Amino acid sequence: MFKTPEYSKRLSMKLSQVFEDIGVNEKMVIKRRRAFMLIESIETVSNGNDCTTYYFGSQSEGTTTLELGSDVDTMIVYHTDNVIQELPEWRHNKNNFLMIQDENVTPGYCFLQLLRYDFPFPVTTIPNDEFFRDKNRRILLKNTIRSGIIRDNSERHGPSEALAGREGYIDTDLVRALPCFSWPKSASHFLEQGTRKWPFNEMIRYATSNGCFVVGASSKIAVHSNLEWRISTSLAERCFMFNLNLTQLQCYVLLKIILKTFLNTNKTNELSSYMCTT
Repeated sequence: MFKTPEYSKRLSMKLSQVFEDIGVNEKMVIKRRRAFMLIESIETVSNGNDCTTYYFGSQSEGTTTLELGSDVDTMIVYHTDNVIQELPEWRHNKNNFLMIQDENVTPGYCFLQLLRYDFPFPVTTIPNDEFFRDKNRRILLKNTIRSGIIRDNSERHGPSEALAGREGYIDTDLVRALPCFSWPKSASHFLEQGTRKWPFNEMIRYATSNGCFVVGASSKIAVHSNLEWRISTSLAERCFMFNLNLTQLQCYVLLKIILKTFLNTNKTNELSSYMCTT
């Protein structure tokens, strides 16, 4: 029978002390989370009724260190848009898009079919060059719609706009997304409670009641790369990270340190920290 080596406990205690010294401790994790949630609220209020700002990733979760150099993941969600999965979710005077997931779409992605703003019926004519008519005569939104919104001090990284940090500021990845107020059908099995102890029922209710987002990015194997939109469950993922205990968070940070120190030595980032999360 396997027996834990005697030195493991000593090593674990040493690692715990190191994490305490470099700020991966309960006090600092709580401070990071409160700070970013406050910034998120302030920016959302200052945006008025136009959009909502969200902060995701290591900085807002408190799962980073100074040496890891994690950037800030920012998502802006526009209130004028509404992605739906069923027609009863249609909203008057909104940019309504019907989420389509069929055999032509990569799992975890979707097409967005344009609907009328005055009635829950499909649009039959192409409004402008931001849309495409497929072989089923559906008017689909291209995922390149906001690719031209790039500022002078930034560059395009997939669906995000990468802003280089000024002195005293952290690098930022900015993603513009569309909201869907219902949980994606492709993840409906997640609603099945079963006998599991984690995630908790409260976490599941929070995740499913806050819906998801769609981001303008296609999969690497997409047949229609300019039409696929990635389904993002960032709010649910943040909720899960916020419900990990300190030991689990420290193990996660240790995994990222190993990744950066020994695996991504050529700085190609072939293995991302998001892989560590999932």
